[in-house]
Amino acid sequence: MAANRGTGKRDFDELERRRLQAAKLLKQGLSQAEVARRLKVSRESVRRWSNRIEAGSPRLELSKAGRAGRKPKLGPAELKRLKAILKGGPAKSGFATGAWSLGCVASVIRKEFEVKYHPRHVSWILRKKLGVSLSARSRG
Repeated sequence: MAANRGTGKRDFDELERRRLQAAKLLKQGLSQAEVARRLKVSRESVRRWSNRIEAGSPRLELSKAGRAGRKPKLGPAELKRLKAILKGGPAKSGFATGAWSLGCVASVIRKEFEVKYHPRHVSWILRKKLGVSLSARSRG
């Protein structure tokens, strides 16, 4: 029933659809246990949703929660600025090396955005957020 099971990503539209389906079934008089069985969710989840419905508007109480997890420390504007800094090269940022290293990029992020990241996380940001990869010899 749940989309993207096992991928680590949540399908918020699917989760909202499931909560609203639960509200509809509860309104029809089905027991919480039966709703849980039909939707293949825990009885505890159905109990929580039922309590929300009783407390107020089901549409408002069961609508999408938005993104999960902590908000990123570097938003789209900062990432765009970081990419521009990287394109300028390490010398323009005061480094004597001819190629970027993860440590240098972490230092730039700390200086420019006041955010401290471990070099391994910098690697993740470069690959996943900016589509940039440092060559193997410049990762030090």
